[in-house]
Amino acid sequence: MPGFGDIVQKAFYLGVGLASYAGEKAGGKLAELRSQVQKLADEMVAKGEMNTEEARRFVEDMMKQAQQTSTSDATPDKTAPSEPRRIEILEEDEEPTVKEASADTDNVDELRRQVIEMQDELKRLQRDQ
Repeated sequence: MPGFGDIVQKAFYLGVGLASYAGEKAGGKLAELRSQVQKLADEMVAKGEMNTEEARRFVEDMMKQAQQTSTSDATPDKTAPSEPRRIEILEEDEEPTVKEASADTDNVDELRRQVIEMQDELKRLQRDQ
């Protein structure tokens, strides 16, 4: 009958084996992704859509992005907050204050003036053609 030490040892080896297998799979996926990105970059160079230097940077950027994505998936972003997020409900004023109302009216008058000036300019340009 196997002892407690044997069970712990087998569990440890199982964990190491799983980690090794996952690393091999991830490495294989990254290699496959690199070849696909390289093929895409080569096609774009052949079509003249980018030069070789841009293609090299494109491949490097895509691989960095893929590696960052794979590492961020492995680590949790944040721990859950210990209490719910507080929500503050603000009530809106029924009517704007006198100062806000006069500012809005001045703004509207300025916009109307600008529109009229643009219409006059457009008419002048149409006559000159």
